[in-house]
Amino acid sequence: MSGQHRILVVYYSRSGTTRRVAEMLASELGADIEPIRELGEHASRAGARGYARSLIDALCHRWVGLMSAVRDVSAYDAVVVGAPVWVSSACAPARTWLEAHGKHIRHLALFCCLGARGSEPALAQMARAAGKPPVATCAITAHDLYRGIDGEKRQAFGEKIRHRLAALQEIESMM
Repeated sequence: MSGQHRILVVYYSRSGTTRRVAEMLASELGADIEPIRELGEHASRAGARGYARSLIDALCHRWVGLMSAVRDVSAYDAVVVGAPVWVSSACAPARTWLEAHGKHIRHLALFCCLGARGSEPALAQMARAAGKPPVATCAITAHDLYRGIDGEKRQAFGEKIRHRLAALQEIESMM
């Protein structure tokens, strides 16, 4: 399987920004893609009430009910997880998903979308929830989107993932 890796991009998006970044990244990586979907009556985070609930869930580090994953993460060489940052925290749906599936992920990469600040603590929370360090991380801010440099950051992130997977594959083949 030299050079070709099976990659899955998993994402949660409240406003659609993270979804758009995840879709472009999956296309660039030739990856499968799957959204993280919440269960129940509170699954919609739209409007002022949904926004307030999102902030409270992030600040209180709440776990949320999720629909079952469609794809088996253990079938992939790498899983890339993307999430919005809410008040310098990883969003509750992504943290919950990572805690449930992290132990089955072979290699993890993480990205987040945010207004301006808080990517480092959010990415650290995501890695802790998964129980493993990421092979690559990326933060895309609203300013990056406005300036049109999100594509450059996304492509550099994709290249880092490919490079790290190739290096890890080489190490694993020597064992």
